[in-house]
Amino acid sequence: MSQIQALDQTYIARTYGRFPVELVSGKGSIVKDTEGKTYIDMGSGIGVTAFGIADDAWQKAVTDQLGTLQHMSNLYYTEPCARLAELLCKKTGMKKVFFSNSGAESNECAIKAARKYAAEAKGPEYSTIITLKNSFHGRTLTTLAATGQEHYHELFQPLTPGFVHTEAENIQELQDLVKTHKVAGILVECIQGEGGVIPLSEAYLTAVQKVCQEQDILLMIDEVQTGNGRTGQLYAYMNYGLKPDIVSTAKGLGGGLPLGATLLGEKVQDVFQPGDHGSTFGGNPVCCAGALSILSRLDDEFLASVKAKSEYIFDSLKDVPGVKSVTGLGLMIGIETEKPAGEVVRACLEKGVLCLTAKNKVRLLPALNIPMDVLAQALAVIKETV
Repeated sequence: MSQIQALDQTYIARTYGRFPVELVSGKGSIVKDTEGKTYIDMGSGIGVTAFGIADDAWQKAVTDQLGTLQHMSNLYYTEPCARLAELLCKKTGMKKVFFSNSGAESNECAIKAARKYAAEAKGPEYSTIITLKNSFHGRTLTTLAATGQEHYHELFQPLTPGFVHTEAENIQELQDLVKTHKVAGILVECIQGEGGVIPLSEAYLTAVQKVCQEQDILLMIDEVQTGNGRTGQLYAYMNYGLKPDIVSTAKGLGGGLPLGATLLGEKVQDVFQPGDHGSTFGGNPVCCAGALSILSRLDDEFLASVKAKSEYIFDSLKDVPGVKSVTGLGLMIGIETEKPAGEVVRACLEKGVLCLTAKNKVRLLPALNIPMDVLAQALAVIKETV
């Protein structure tokens, strides 16, 4: 055991089951450990390093801002924050943005916005948020309550009240819940990431949107993992032609720095007034400068390259012995394997490829700009391993 691993085990809360590897450097989709061994990164920090490690444009944007103004409170205006909000709104058609530090916080803001809107528009009793079973929305007490997986709830009762969960693809069950509860919003992931990389059907999501429109319920889309180019569209809901009222996102937006964003549509653009919500680090100039570098490059041509790589992965894994199924969209892919997923991931690690798991699947979330030859190398290892 290395000194760093010993320090980690002595002083860091034991919330993570770490692999016995200490990573020290990298470039693009290649990372290196203390022994000099290199790995192809097919996880991108769980969908965070959208343009890989130490991307030149991102690095320059961040370091330039570091030398100018690394932080100021939200009592003052700063340019990167305002520019990023403008770009997000222009690319999505949303009206306002609240910046935070993480996906869980962006979902917390979405929930607060939905409840405040409903209280003012329909009455304070309209506070229920409907989410889907098998969903994942974060690890704070409130976003755990929103998460539709009981095993996350067991140790942390009582959770925040006001959440009910429905089976995905069962529109009748959703409609019944709307009749029996005072509903403020419906929060969904277009692809259930932590739930096993399971895309929802266009028919179901369209039906959910119709229920929201008919009942003045806010349609809330969690784009924490699916957003910022991951699915081949800027945001996953764009694959389905949806028009959400609230969008939450994080992960790939900052390119490696902590940044969450809650996008507010026309109905809720003015729901917050001074003092209603806040975040000390939200809209941090350095994080926003990095995000501007990421978001400005996610144009149609680049997103087309994400789709092309996705098709290549799906084609490469078709009819491979040991592969039972492949799900996902864009560069968010789940591989159901005959071997246990954890066993496959550990074997890939030994062979120099870093993968993830999601439920019973091997999960791939490579950098959006991973070179095709590097992708081919990684897939060859994965196919050999499964």
